[in-house]
Amino acid sequence: MRHKRHKKIIGKAKGYFGRKKNVFRRANEQVMKSGQYAFRDRRAKKRDFRRLWIVRITAACSHCGIKYSQLIHGLNTQGIQLNRKMLSELAIADMSAFKAVVEAARKGL
Repeated sequence: MRHKRHKKIIGKAKGYFGRKKNVFRRANEQVMKSGQYAFRDRRAKKRDFRRLWIVRITAACSHCGIKYSQLIHGLNTQGIQLNRKMLSELAIADMSAFKAVVEAARKGL
């Protein structure tokens, strides 16, 4: 069982530099740390993408002559449920549709 456990950890450590790839104690430490990084960064990735979408929407809003906060507030008061990912995709791919959304949001202000 010990051999099986060690082999599993060494397999996960494949590709690491130096002794971290073939010495069990070092490999185990690095695999544990790598797991912590992976857990942390799966959450950070979500934050980073939301930030990117907001930057894209803000740029498109300034092009349409409205502030980002006014757009979001107008959409909420109108009851239009579009998430930031879809808004940024509209801003990139279909500016005319984004302008229509902006006009609908202006009615809610």
